[in-house]
Amino acid sequence: MNCSISGEVPEDPVVSKKSGLLFEKRLIERHISDYGKCPITGEPLTADDIIPVKTGKIVKPRPVQAASIPGMLGMFQIEWDGLMLSNFALEQQLHTARQELSHALYQHDAACRVIARLKKERDEARGLLAQAERQIPMAATTAVGTTAVSNGKRVAEDEDMGPDGKKIRPGISHSVIETLTECNAGLSQQRKKRQIPATLAPVDAVARYTQLNSFPLHKTNKPGILSLDINYAKDIIATGGVDSNAVVFDRPSGQIISTLSGHSKRVTSVKFAAEGELVVSGSADKTVRVWQSSENGNYDCRHVLKDHTAEVQAVTVHATNNYFVTASLDSTWCFYDLASGLCLTQVADPSESEGYTSAAFHPDGLILGTGTSGSLVKIWDVKSQANVAKFDGHVGSVTAISFSENGYFLATAAHDGVKLWDLRKLKNFRTFTPYDENTPTQSVEFDHSGSYLALGGSDIRVYQVASVKAEWNSIKTFPDLSGTGKATCLKFGPDATYIAVGSMDRNLRIFGLPGEDQMEG
Repeated sequence: MNCSISGEVPEDPVVSKKSGLLFEKRLIERHISDYGKCPITGEPLTADDIIPVKTGKIVKPRPVQAASIPGMLGMFQIEWDGLMLSNFALEQQLHTARQELSHALYQHDAACRVIARLKKERDEARGLLAQAERQIPMAATTAVGTTAVSNGKRVAEDEDMGPDGKKIRPGISHSVIETLTECNAGLSQQRKKRQIPATLAPVDAVARYTQLNSFPLHKTNKPGILSLDINYAKDIIATGGVDSNAVVFDRPSGQIISTLSGHSKRVTSVKFAAEGELVVSGSADKTVRVWQSSENGNYDCRHVLKDHTAEVQAVTVHATNNYFVTASLDSTWCFYDLASGLCLTQVADPSESEGYTSAAFHPDGLILGTGTSGSLVKIWDVKSQANVAKFDGHVGSVTAISFSENGYFLATAAHDGVKLWDLRKLKNFRTFTPYDENTPTQSVEFDHSGSYLALGGSDIRVYQVASVKAEWNSIKTFPDLSGTGKATCLKFGPDATYIAVGSMDRNLRIFGLPGEDQMEG
């Protein structure tokens, strides 16, 4: 008699009243509690329907396999095989669990990186929002003040339009012209009496200049410094970068004073004004911004000027520190009042269609020099806004223009090199072609005393200024340590005690005399 479920001889047999089948008690009770029916016939079955069967004490016989040694070895082999199969299944499950864990950890790491990036973007957005909130009250105050002072000149654009569709400009008034003339007379008198300062770095010192420092001022994802200016009184440097920021940097301490964020495209030109209290920046986003130093040391945006219709390529500040000029690829230059940000006049040359790529005031302030994308150099009379001279002969856009402090030398840089012009005779008297035809000259600059000339391209070269007929000797050639092959801007420090160079990486480099970094002291 065997159990109908297990097929074994039951130890505690019971029989079903309904079907008469024999079961192991513990097995049938568990089945009834789980399903409530007979496991064989499927009829409903309860615990009351089973009757225990009384039997004598029995001894379970040994299995046939356990009756002999070969049979027992076979049983052990079967058990071993089952154990191995079970172990293999566990190892597979472990491998699968490890893969799932690895994937989960990778997803967690990726999620952490995304969260960190989002937090960084959130913090940057909060910073920009805070900066915008600081600028809005200032802009509103300035607008109200300007309206009151200038008697309604800062009105809506549609009210400033003339019949030809162009903005009506107030023009350069007689009082402004008188101010410019007085400044010119005073500076001309000083120039006649001027002497080379005793603190000027001598030629042998400049010949021993080497790189002193390299400061990473701009972002790594958009490297490149396109312009720089130095305020000699405070020995601070302003740089304009491809990353759409301008940076004000304190050279003696090596610290960034302020990062000027607001432009949406690269900053093509920066200039200090009002003894370093103001910074004027021009950008490829067609705007000019005037930044004012605040009590906490930062520079806040005071004006956003939108008079140009193409990239602003150059900014130059007049010697009075009351006016400045911007030059643009829209073939116009604008003359602004610095305090109000009002464009007094916008000048276009009807005979030319090329845009302006560089501009600089003459040291006396009544002459403006501009370079065009069509290889021309134009000289303008600021009082009449008339084009009084044109210099041709360059190849490519005129990338930089610099007047000497002596008042009659003009240096211009273009793709074919640097040309020197004598403003007294209006002719070219010397040409430097330092590079091959595939390497443009990016920058040129006289020092403040008019004793040295530096030019930049695939390297930086310094010349000693001489007369028209005498030879201009090369003093020093610095390699372009940025590795980009483009020294885009350079400027001499106070008394030529150092040279600041910007390249198409994000670093500002200072070249000077080792061990005597503070010669100006």
